[in-house]
Amino acid sequence: MTGRIAFQGELGAYSHEAAARTHPELEPLPCRTFEAVIDAMRDRQAELAMLPVENSTYGRVADIHRLLPESGLHIVDETFLRVHINLLAVHGASLSDIKRAHSHLVLLPQCAGFLSEHGIEGRVSPDNARAARDVAEAGEKADAALASELAAQVYGLDILARNIEDEDHNTTRFLIMSREPDLGRRGDTGMMTTFVFKVRNIPAALYKAMGGFATNGVNMTKLESYMVDGSFSATQFYADIEGHPDDPNVALALDELRYFTSELKILGVYPAAPERR
Repeated sequence: MTGRIAFQGELGAYSHEAAARTHPELEPLPCRTFEAVIDAMRDRQAELAMLPVENSTYGRVADIHRLLPESGLHIVDETFLRVHINLLAVHGASLSDIKRAHSHLVLLPQCAGFLSEHGIEGRVSPDNARAARDVAEAGEKADAALASELAAQVYGLDILARNIEDEDHNTTRFLIMSREPDLGRRGDTGMMTTFVFKVRNIPAALYKAMGGFATNGVNMTKLESYMVDGSFSATQFYADIEGHPDDPNVALALDELRYFTSELKILGVYPAAPERR
């Protein structure tokens, strides 16, 4: 495959790192927002999109669940990226020079211990890769960025300290999106199916809808609800299950689900990432 893979953020972002690891043959296409990523796919500016969906430290990524059902895109793979946070500075700077560390609001608390130990003030930046770019352009020895090793390579910065995150389990799950579904594959470590649904307005509808997965032995690894169109009475559910819709037990479970739902949309059928095992 030749072409581009779109992601949200600037060059050097963790989404860029995930894209480079999974599809090094594709040129990275940075986009300002998640909506811009989807638009790039619709306009055929890219062949694939890399979208973060959840993180082990701070939970689900805002807006993704809302955007995916209406995007017209299909999940064709997943990947997990261990997020290593590094302290990046301009050439010639040492750790003792650093007074301020710039990064995304989400990353700063994850390095609170390191920053406190070294007397470094955290400063909020719109994006960790943007922070790295700004530090490189400013050229100040007192300023550093908290970002990926890839960002250091992209912007020509030195890594003064590696893997400074407080927790050693910080991992982000990404979904790889395509314009067309790919239902023919069978993964070596199993298959995943992702879908969204709305239950019918009848008593215990959600309880009854979920019963089919239990009775048919289908493992549901994720079930999340979120508001639709700002209404407190309209709820949509996002779910991940193990298996393929063609598997007899999965087919039976989905048939039962359809009986109790007013809307069901499969977002993707894809091989389970090896990290799940």
